[in-house]
Amino acid sequence: MISGIGVDIVENKRIQFAVERYGERFLKRVFTDNEIKYCMEKFKSYPCLAARFAAKEAFIKASNGLNISHLHDIEVLRNVQGKPSINLLGRAKEFMTFSNIHLSITHEKEYSVAMVVIEQAI
Repeated sequence: MISGIGVDIVENKRIQFAVERYGERFLKRVFTDNEIKYCMEKFKSYPCLAARFAAKEAFIKASNGLNISHLHDIEVLRNVQGKPSINLLGRAKEFMTFSNIHLSITHEKEYSVAMVVIEQAI
């Protein structure tokens, strides 16, 4: 049974501005080390980071107010086939009662979008 759906869109320049202005402080506050490493190895790192930011926001919306105070407790990973997934850490993992979390992300020149669907076990 679907228990939540969330979608978010982020302007890539917004993330670029935050990284250029706040640097490591911003990155460490929002992203995990795995996410930072993955995106910084990309030719275009800002859309990659923006897509992960959008995924975190979409997950929070889909979770219907799950009390997550740290965005880096939501980690966006890719499996060996390249499919994105969400891994919950810290306090977010403590509150996890979902059976499945489905994630779709995309980005283009100016914007990144993510959609999350959460399934609840019946």
